[in-house]
Amino acid sequence: MKPNFASFLHAIAISLFLVGTVSAQPLQTQVDTFTRYELLAPSSQSFRIYYDVSATTEGARFYYNPIRRGSEPDVHGVYDRMSGAALTWELVGGDDAAASGLLPDAEAQDEYIKVHLTRPVPANGRGRMLIDKTYMDARSYYQDGDVIVFKRTLGIKRNAVILPHGYELIGVNYPSQVMTLEDGRIQVSFINPGTIGVPYEVKARPLIKSSNESAEIALPDLPMIQPDPRPIARTDDHIPERASQNRDIVYFLQAPDTHSFRLYHDYTETRPGTDKYLNVVRTGSKASNPSAYILDTGEVLKVETLRGAEITAANIDIGEAVTADTELVVIWFDAVAEGASTRLRIEETYTDANRYFPASSPSGPGFIWDRSFGRSANTVVLPYDHYLSANAVPATVQLRDDGRVSLRYINERPGNIDVYIRGTRR
Repeated sequence: MKPNFASFLHAIAISLFLVGTVSAQPLQTQVDTFTRYELLAPSSQSFRIYYDVSATTEGARFYYNPIRRGSEPDVHGVYDRMSGAALTWELVGGDDAAASGLLPDAEAQDEYIKVHLTRPVPANGRGRMLIDKTYMDARSYYQDGDVIVFKRTLGIKRNAVILPHGYELIGVNYPSQVMTLEDGRIQVSFINPGTIGVPYEVKARPLIKSSNESAEIALPDLPMIQPDPRPIARTDDHIPERASQNRDIVYFLQAPDTHSFRLYHDYTETRPGTDKYLNVVRTGSKASNPSAYILDTGEVLKVETLRGAEITAANIDIGEAVTADTELVVIWFDAVAEGASTRLRIEETYTDANRYFPASSPSGPGFIWDRSFGRSANTVVLPYDHYLSANAVPATVQLRDDGRVSLRYINERPGNIDVYIRGTRR
């Protein structure tokens, strides 16, 4: 009995040693991940993926790239980012990944691209690579009538989606940048600031060019806006709470050659005794056709426009020096009672040739909108017969019932955002 018991103890010791050895194996880690999805012909339900990733597990000679379940992969190649040389790769099951110790929880039915690295990952170093593959996945990329939909949970934080040739963007559900590539395709770029993957959705439709002809207008040189340097750190802890702010504003861009945009903005006045709203027109802009009413009751309010000396004569303090060019829109209402509030909707048309004007691009005639937003919520509705070809500050995109494309900007940070939009005539 003793020899058998000793053998039993020996076997346990070996098992514990092996378990300890496996658990000591460093797990697969990576950084600098970026995925570019290139949507192919809609009927193919396929998209090409260019995946940049850096393996960081010290000493690792392999990297396992998981293939999402439900996707049919076609791997075109894997390339070393340092040399540009092709790397050896193979398709393997989850048992291979688990046996490597890099992904011990991999399941046998899973599938991976196993990349053979040129060199072991050095200490505090990286094995940089580009994985080029095409997925056919009808659940992620499909047609809904004339509209194509790319709908996919993105766990990678940095992503871009390129529409097929001849398609315009009509929807994106997370704030994104938009740009037009040299070949005319539109790219949507997205950074996920959170800690989990998000269900990212992009919608597009065939771009039908307008029959309207328009002479090309040269694009003027625009000066770069430089932020004012802060000479000393802030110490007063005065942080405006953006989440509670409800000063929503919507801009409806008119024909670009008018330099005009109709807008409305909602504002809640809570200060007891306040009986007017003052709107100082931005320098370089002109306001026309102002109107206002109380959202709670529908009551139409008295509105007047004052300029220069008229402001001084009315003894209205606008919080800044009044000049001959100062323009002020005043909305009058009953003084706010203690503990009460008044919710206003203010409408007017602005004309600003310096910030909204016709401009040509390689894709054709269109417009440029370049304006600073200070509110937490802002929406810009493009003019009729124009599609979105560039957007610098991330925004969600929607197609309105009237056929116009709108961009929604939520600025959760204190301070302004400098919004730059380019549209192109269809």
